[in-house]
Amino acid sequence: MSGPFRQQGVTVLGATGSIGTSTLDVVARHPERYRVHALTAHRSREALLAQCLRHRPSLAVLDEEHDAAWLRERLAGAGLATEVRAGEAALVEVASAAEADVVMAAIVGAAGLLPTLAAVRAGKRVLLANKEALVMSGALFMDAVARHGATLLPIDSEHNAIYQCLPPEHRGGLSRHGVTQLLLTASGGPFRGWSSERLATVTPAQACAHPNWSMGRKISVDSATLMNKGLELIEACWLFDARPEQIQVVVHPQSVIHSMAAYSDGSVLAQLGNPDMRTPIAYGLAWPERIAAGVEALDLFRVARLDFEAPDEVAFPCLRLAREAMQAGGTAPAVLNGANEVAVDAFLAGRLSFPGIGELVAEVLEALPVEAGGDLETILGADARARQAARERLQGR
Repeated sequence: MSGPFRQQGVTVLGATGSIGTSTLDVVARHPERYRVHALTAHRSREALLAQCLRHRPSLAVLDEEHDAAWLRERLAGAGLATEVRAGEAALVEVASAAEADVVMAAIVGAAGLLPTLAAVRAGKRVLLANKEALVMSGALFMDAVARHGATLLPIDSEHNAIYQCLPPEHRGGLSRHGVTQLLLTASGGPFRGWSSERLATVTPAQACAHPNWSMGRKISVDSATLMNKGLELIEACWLFDARPEQIQVVVHPQSVIHSMAAYSDGSVLAQLGNPDMRTPIAYGLAWPERIAAGVEALDLFRVARLDFEAPDEVAFPCLRLAREAMQAGGTAPAVLNGANEVAVDAFLAGRLSFPGIGELVAEVLEALPVEAGGDLETILGADARARQAARERLQGR
């Protein structure tokens, strides 16, 4: 530890999800370093109430006013002075509030874009767990990071691992720093090795049962289709100034090596650890220092072996679709993401088969033209059109 430090205010966007709860676990372990300024949730008002009672934030935000009124009444009854707000404007306000030094961006999906961008424009230390912000608006987002002096630290275990394996200053292209390839590891999900025919029988319950990680339903389905890895590939391109062909996805079922960086001298640097998101969260909170995360040390003797294989992009086409969208550029990644969110919702609701997710995304990508995507209005418009096109095709099935 590098001497005295000021207690930092932490805002958690998406506090009741798996990343949010893990963040609060790490924060609670270091009360001398951190205080919770604001917590936000979509509709999980009971979970947010419990978190407010535990962490006593200054602010809490829910999507709907009726949920906010419910929370407001109960916090007042408990004697807490927490201010409760509702709606997207409130989300943007708490993300950029002066009292927040660190913003954990953990809202799932496109809904996280505007508040995350607000935190960047306010020059915060942004711990990025919302990959859709970069997938949808990569160039615009990274330009805002540079222009407003924000500190961007990736929290996805794979990107966090790569960040740790790269030189401290890695902007300007990987080859300038002797990096030849980024190796993005993937567990393979619960259906690794399944045939296309067998995948047609997959149920939502099966898709949400990840073998290694504890995650929300949407990201669990994305992991099962390998779309999550495709979105991470797009995100890695923006985070590390990489081209799609410089990134190799490697299926590693043990989820012990979280990702790697290959160098021109033949070295391959890897970051290893138990599959627990508190490790990258603690790294982001304390960077460039290290703090305890509550994670058990990795026992290599218990792991015993590390396996690697190539991903099956025939049975799992979403990874290929994501790579192609990044290569197409412009609004293609936003279209990919919007169509996928609709497809996953339909699958979870029993209205679309598991293979139908990739099929629907491919149809929408084929149908919608690629635009330049240089401004937020164009990006959000492409997202809206992708969702509408996906819903129309769902109705026709």
